[in-house]
Amino acid sequence: MRIAVTGLHGQVVASLVERGAARAEILPLGRPQLDLADRHSIAGALADARCDVIVNAAAYTAVDKAEAEQDLAMLINAEGAGHIAEAAAKLGVPLLHLSTDYVFEGVLDRPYSEDDKTGPTGVYGRSKLEGEKRVRAAQPNSAVLRTAWVYSPFGANFVRTMLRLGETREELGVVADQIGNPTSALDIADAILTIAGRIAADPSDELRGVFHITGHGEASWADLAEAIFAEGEKHGRAPVRVRRIATADYPTPAKRPANSRLDNSKLQKIYGVTLPHWRGSTSACVGRLLDTA
Repeated sequence: MRIAVTGLHGQVVASLVERGAARAEILPLGRPQLDLADRHSIAGALADARCDVIVNAAAYTAVDKAEAEQDLAMLINAEGAGHIAEAAAKLGVPLLHLSTDYVFEGVLDRPYSEDDKTGPTGVYGRSKLEGEKRVRAAQPNSAVLRTAWVYSPFGANFVRTMLRLGETREELGVVADQIGNPTSALDIADAILTIAGRIAADPSDELRGVFHITGHGEASWADLAEAIFAEGEKHGRAPVRVRRIATADYPTPAKRPANSRLDNSKLQKIYGVTLPHWRGSTSACVGRLLDTA
């Protein structure tokens, strides 16, 4: 199976390259060959890829910066996603499109299901929601995969930031009133490989649509930080105390969902896929980062 993936340096792209080595041929596509702001480059690069499945893992992800760069965020996350879907439809190739918990307002007292009302509160979330709509309209042979709180040994993410700050700090203030599902990009990659194989071989309608794909279990950012530092101690790092703070104590340009939890039962029912618990995956990520430092 040959899988074309948009992006060259993202966490999911890097994870697919690593995890897919023994299961598929992974072809990352990025600038200048494929530019999400250029419709013609998208069509040409995907046609040249001659792939069995397309994964759109590239996006504008600067959540706070998007508040001042709405046009750019929409160009990449909405228009770009739509152009990828148009190209996929023209080529007759199924598309897996990565989206986010930010499409929800984040006010429910339970995990969000795929059927819950969307209501993004910022530019990033609105751009990703518009991207979902354009993907589904242009290429029905697709699965939108919403994930959240992604970390990995690659790129910039919360786990790597905590480890870096923990090198010089004895205490860190971390938000404790936002709850979500920490999700390893390596686990996402494993799931995508399974989903890609199924959607390429099976035309069933139930395999298409919107799915949630996050790590098992829930945590606050403070809980996640404590787990990271506890694992760090096992690898010889000095202890770091976590001071639990409120969202109001750490203001940001973009509003964060208080509840980012996503219900993954549909993914398990339809695809038989359940991601591992975040604690085990976080432990493995921290260990890998510190053992190779």
